Amino acid sequence: MTKNTLNPLDQIDADFLTILSAFDEGIIIADIDGIIVFYNETQAKMDGLDPGDVIGKKVTQVYSLNDDTSKIMTCIRSRSPIIGHLFFYQTRAGKVVNTIHSVFPLFRKGRLTGAICFVKDYNILDKTIASTSTLMTDEKPDIGNGTRFTFADITGSDPEFLGCLKNARMAADSPSPIMLFGATGTGKEIFAQSVHNYSSRSKKKFVAVNCAAIPENLLEGILFGTTRGAFTGALDKPGLFEQANGGTLFLDELDSMPLGLQAKLLRVLQEKRVRRIGSPNETAIDLKIISTVNKDPRGSIREGILRVDLFYRLGVVFIRIPPLMDRSDDIDVLTRHFLYKLNFILSKNVKSVSESVAALFHAYHWPGNVRELEHIIEGAMNMIGQEEIIKVRHLPDYFTDAHGIEKSAGISSESTSRSFPVKEPVFPQNDSERLSPPATADVMNQNKSLFDIRTEQEKEFIFQSLTKFKGNISKAARSLGISRQLLHYKMKKFGIDRKAFV
Repeated sequence: MTKNTLNPLDQIDADFLTILSAFDEGIIIADIDGIIVFYNETQAKMDGLDPGDVIGKKVTQVYSLNDDTSKIMTCIRSRSPIIGHLFFYQTRAGKVVNTIHSVFPLFRKGRLTGAICFVKDYNILDKTIASTSTLMTDEKPDIGNGTRFTFADITGSDPEFLGCLKNARMAADSPSPIMLFGATGTGKEIFAQSVHNYSSRSKKKFVAVNCAAIPENLLEGILFGTTRGAFTGALDKPGLFEQANGGTLFLDELDSMPLGLQAKLLRVLQEKRVRRIGSPNETAIDLKIISTVNKDPRGSIREGILRVDLFYRLGVVFIRIPPLMDRSDDIDVLTRHFLYKLNFILSKNVKSVSESVAALFHAYHWPGNVRELEHIIEGAMNMIGQEEIIKVRHLPDYFTDAHGIEKSAGISSESTSRSFPVKEPVFPQNDSERLSPPATADVMNQNKSLFDIRTEQEKEFIFQSLTKFKGNISKAARSLGISRQLLHYKMKKFGIDRKAFV
């Protein structure tokens, strides 16, 4: 510490320091110069460092950070807390750590003495890399049981989404099967792997099969196993049921499984015994079944592509994972998560997206869900060069071209300021959103751009719908053919207050 610098430990009771030492979250306390004066064992395990080699050093000497990128230094400089910030960092020894940071300034009699940082293990990347090397892939290593993901890898704050996480955790240790319903890209397999790793079966195997990717004649042998001589070329080979015994069997896209095979699967589930093709013997099995469907199972049952009795058997715990378009509040959280993640993978230093890009992300309907968002950000980061802000011109052509986004619009004025007057195009969700100029408008004489005219029309349609339904968001959204979340976003963008229509 420099002369006249107060030691923040002087204001913390010794007994409380003992508690902090044994805390199950990492804790770092630094003085106003960023010198580390306290560093607990949990943080030492995360970082793979010896506390004796850390205490007394500035945070920027311990981590590959500077005064601008260090959350502790940012907190000290701003004198304001940083709460729940997803943060990738790298120690000077080369270890990459994925955490959630909460940092609070410390004051004594109104005078700033330093900061205390609480670090939650979000997901330690099991890789140690030299400080000059680059992560060439975002593939996480296998945990050792056939999985790569836990609940710590799932990001979101949307209430419905958090409800899904809660239900998945509650059902994880139950022997009852779980069925996950969600569109492509919503993260169903990450949920399934997380359930397995949260359960008492986590030390056993997680075995997965995509029911849509394998022909029926092959899928039966893969699931149930084969006996030598059962058919030409058949060998004694255990099926996935036997391989997953004691653990979890993940049946992805169950609604794509042929009906004949569904009947055989149902028998195995009822008897809890499996018989290899060509064998007279049965093997008892004990495993957790997690399945996924891409379509509403009630519709699949009506269409005759999913057996109702199999649905009741496997859908004991039914969890619907909402699409990204219904989780608009999570878009910023996920964007920040992917920026941190991809900065390490691509050796970039991208800090944010422009206000225009953020607005586009919120207006878009995301048919590819979270996976599409990650791929678009990755594509933009490959085009960004040495810049630190993703702008519209960096977005992949297939994204902008498909939705009529003019890349050159607003480039000179793009900014990260939330007060930036965003001028993003309107993305039509369906025919009811495909707005056309009013018949009485003299477009050429208004000296307005096509975008300005469409924006005014969009705002007018929202006003009319809210007036008609007296501020009822659900009914107004349905009449406009958009989600409640998207309508809320557009109302906020236009400064429309629902109370004015009640």
